[in-house]
Amino acid sequence: MHSLFPDTPRILLLAAVLLPLGGGARAAAPPVTLERAPFGAMSNGRQIEQFTLTNPRGMRVKVLTYGGIISAIEAPDRTGRVADVVLGFPTLEGYTVDSAQGGLFFGATIGRVANRIANGAFTLDGHTYHIPRTEGTSALHGGCTGFDKHVWTVEGTTTTAHDASVTLGLVSPDGDQGFPGTLTTHVTFTLNDRNELSLHYRATTDRPTVVNLTNHSYFNLGGEGSGPVENHVLQINAGSYTPLDARSLPLGTIAPVAGTPLDFRTAHRIGARLRDATPQMMFPRGYDHNWIVNSQLSPVPVLAAHLLDPASGRTLDVLTTQPGLQVYTANSLDGRYKGPSGHAYRQTDAVAFEAEHYPDSPNHPDFPTTELRPGQTYDETTIYRLGVEPTPAPMVKGRGQPGESR
Repeated sequence: MHSLFPDTPRILLLAAVLLPLGGGARAAAPPVTLERAPFGAMSNGRQIEQFTLTNPRGMRVKVLTYGGIISAIEAPDRTGRVADVVLGFPTLEGYTVDSAQGGLFFGATIGRVANRIANGAFTLDGHTYHIPRTEGTSALHGGCTGFDKHVWTVEGTTTTAHDASVTLGLVSPDGDQGFPGTLTTHVTFTLNDRNELSLHYRATTDRPTVVNLTNHSYFNLGGEGSGPVENHVLQINAGSYTPLDARSLPLGTIAPVAGTPLDFRTAHRIGARLRDATPQMMFPRGYDHNWIVNSQLSPVPVLAAHLLDPASGRTLDVLTTQPGLQVYTANSLDGRYKGPSGHAYRQTDAVAFEAEHYPDSPNHPDFPTTELRPGQTYDETTIYRLGVEPTPAPMVKGRGQPGESR
């Protein structure tokens, strides 16, 4: 049985996270491999590459230099059947057309500032900066041409007996989308032989700026194109969240999840309260909220969320050093896009786990800061850990349940 959150403690040390499954000496196994291949070309002729990381446990991850996109995560179910558990496209055109239309950020690395900035403006050191408004009056996910719409540079690859990684880099010049300072960003994607995909973000700047990076993969543990995730069982390790207004902007307050549809401290179906008529659910047309999962700002990843698909048995743990987790039930998917399965993507066909700082943080001094200054290094890690929940053993007739009196 894949355990859910223990009662205590909340924080998992990274050393414990990375212990081999099952304990003891690790048996010899084939190494984790990395392959590099072309994945089409931009309209200006610039070539895009795809990196495929594969481990001996049946997990495969594909990463594109366009947008720093995770285009596929393949993982076995309880019977060993492998399926791609993130939404995406089989060709580059799917991503570039989506981006040109304003898009839904399938699998992309998001920056310079993820989530929303109210009125497309913020003030830093007495100067007001303006970011293009891309969602009503808000700047969403970095402006008109965020990090998801750039071609990243391959900075290096590594392979060992137990993991393989690719590091992508992007230099965002001073004034890019209105943000101050030249920001140099690196993201390292690492797959190990314990079915953990680690995303390590680092950034430096030559002028005071703001930065908030995340990944926008849409998960469906039944397989992309398999239909709604409403029967997936979700647990979020958070007792509070940041309430929204009608524009999906934070009110600036912290509120308890107790007594609200956002209380996932005990695991339950995503769909159980999805249609609740409270304003917090109706404003974003489902879940699109920031849960406070790491209020102590632990420098090592803490367990933020656990997702289970009872039908396939696949599980996903999300661990992060980020203070918040934006959970989004794909409320804007409307059938315009189809994936490799040939099926159209619709509302609630996936759930995104955007580990990041709180929305609109540059305009809320009481939120964990997104400011980055020369000499500092932005350094955050998120881990997606795939697993399998075995089928419960059938009860033998006449024996009763364990602990049941007869």
